[in-house]
Amino acid sequence: MKLLRRTLIATAALVALGAQAAQAAATVGQPAPDFTLKDTNGKTVRLSDFKGKHVVLEWTNPGCPFVRKHYDSGNMPATQKDATSQGVVWLSINSTERASSDYLEPAKLMAWKQERKAAPTAVLMDEEGTVGRSYGARTTPHLYIVNPQGHLIYAGGIDSIPSARPADIEKATNYVKVGLGEALAGKPISAATTAPYGCSIKYKSPA
Repeated sequence: MKLLRRTLIATAALVALGAQAAQAAATVGQPAPDFTLKDTNGKTVRLSDFKGKHVVLEWTNPGCPFVRKHYDSGNMPATQKDATSQGVVWLSINSTERASSDYLEPAKLMAWKQERKAAPTAVLMDEEGTVGRSYGARTTPHLYIVNPQGHLIYAGGIDSIPSARPADIEKATNYVKVGLGEALAGKPISAATTAPYGCSIKYKSPA
């Protein structure tokens, strides 16, 4: 019994260390964790495929009112279009587990985005939550910017006013738009880490 208890404690410690390591791997200024996911059409997409370009990673979930705030108002689609028009790759990632009431299967998720004229480069499915956890993504939305060398240069919220009210959008600083502008101009991002806000990601429970 004592041996079993020690084994369980050791296992828990290893899991905790693994989680810490994954969290540390997604630190601004460090290499962004590479990943491979399927998009909503079943095509394999790798982050490393886009080395040489700036990449935005956006965690999304249409069931979240904070996500709907930025999509229904047109703010997220406009930010996506502004980015991609400058050669930036935009990857929307859904880490919502299949058992969640918020989960949308790939075709329905893509239809929801298309209805709102979203313009990501790809919409990726992460139902197991592996990629979301490797980045320490906590909320929807939660955004990251990766530079052409594959380093993380921004992590945080889309803007400076943590509310679900569309009226606050025009008063807020769009951290992603400002950060991309600075990065594309060859400048360091002035607010490289900000507080993300939104709904907690509906991750699949560990087995």
